[in-house]
Amino acid sequence: MAKLFWQSLLAVPAALGAAVAVSGSAIAADAATNVQVSNFDQDSVQLAQITSVSELTDVLPSDWAFQALQSLVENYGCIQGYPDRTFRGQRSLTRFEFAAGLNSCLDVIATLIAQSGINPDDLATIRRLQEEFQAELATLRGRVDALEADTATLRAQQFSTTTKLRGQVDMHLVTPIDTIPGETSTSVANRARLNFDSSFTGNDRLRIRLQAQNGNAVNPLGGLANAGGNDNYNVTVDDFYYTFPVGNRVTVTAAARGLQGDDWVTSTIVPFDGPSVADAGGPQFYDVGGSSSNGAGVGVSIAFTDNLVLDAGYTAGNPGASDPSIGVFAATSQSYIAQLSYLSDGFLDVGAVYEHNDQSAIFQGGAAGATDTFAGLINLDFGNFFIAGHGAYQTFNGGNDFSWTAGVGFNNFLAEGTQLGVYGGQLPQLVGRDNNPFIVEGYYEIPFNQYLTITPAVIYGDTNLTGVGDQTGLWGALRATFRF
Repeated sequence: MAKLFWQSLLAVPAALGAAVAVSGSAIAADAATNVQVSNFDQDSVQLAQITSVSELTDVLPSDWAFQALQSLVENYGCIQGYPDRTFRGQRSLTRFEFAAGLNSCLDVIATLIAQSGINPDDLATIRRLQEEFQAELATLRGRVDALEADTATLRAQQFSTTTKLRGQVDMHLVTPIDTIPGETSTSVANRARLNFDSSFTGNDRLRIRLQAQNGNAVNPLGGLANAGGNDNYNVTVDDFYYTFPVGNRVTVTAAARGLQGDDWVTSTIVPFDGPSVADAGGPQFYDVGGSSSNGAGVGVSIAFTDNLVLDAGYTAGNPGASDPSIGVFAATSQSYIAQLSYLSDGFLDVGAVYEHNDQSAIFQGGAAGATDTFAGLINLDFGNFFIAGHGAYQTFNGGNDFSWTAGVGFNNFLAEGTQLGVYGGQLPQLVGRDNNPFIVEGYYEIPFNQYLTITPAVIYGDTNLTGVGDQTGLWGALRATFRF
């Protein structure tokens, strides 16, 4: 009987320890990710008595706590299951469930005491154990109290239950090595963004982006990817749109401002779009074929399969988006895009694009009228090595134009998370060019941590500007990107 009594005493700390561990870890996880604590249904206290651990359908002999549960159920009968014969060992423990389990184990102890009593030696041992673990119990109690206080503070002071604030700051230092007119000295360019992302269902997103920027460089070749204007740090609403799912495979986006061209597509396919310092790394036909990014628009993305996606979007540039007398569908600057993409998890990613806009006289030799773009994109992924590129054929009133880029890159080059890339190509021949500009860029993106990424780059280009003597330039650039 004494042996049974000691086993029961050992069972109680096991039950309490498991309960505290599960409950404490769940609360800590909630505090780290979401300050809202889940409200569990009090029906969970309506438990079902079981006589064997095999009656619990979700408890397997391979589970780490199987032997403890088997002992508590079959030897002491102080653990119960849910009415559907499950134990639900991976979910958080409620106060009601903790009280029910503790009460069952205490009833076993009371029965054993009534049957055999406690001799003085056993009582002394119990007291010694209480004194030995008193400090640990007090520490645990203090940690739980502190965690509850911190959770209450976070809940009271949180910015929003539905909105997350994300920021990005890009700082550039650009030095011309072989100068061209207008690009003769070292310059700086900066851009700061604050994204307010709200979700009301968990699957949707309302984004409002505030942006301020100043400066640019490599202007005759399309400028920098993460800069682009002399706004003198005036804060503007750069993006304002709402994205929501319709069923499992359709996503709809309604934009009041900020989306055009490649903003409507799931992927631009080429891996150097993003890591590259020059904006030419993102295929420029998207921008040339689009309308003013200040306009309103609507887009839809249809995933026929996990790999095959059709994206479509329409943008009406100002003043159509802001002038009721003109309206969205009669704006002088309109564009629409459709892209069919095959996005694999392995070797091949491809995309086919059609884009139309009503901008006039943007190409050299073009007259007033529309521009139609037909483009293809490809990426061949060999693991840590890739080959990628695109080609775009554009027709307009007065002629046509062809542009392309091609490049290679190495992911995780010398360090985890890095990308070394080199690409080059022929850019669209816009107004003021004798021929298509040509660019080559080599970059090395280095993420130092989750907050800071440094990207040094060397950019060479032939601007083909009309009436300019020296048309070739060479730049050294350094971009620092901070995310928070």
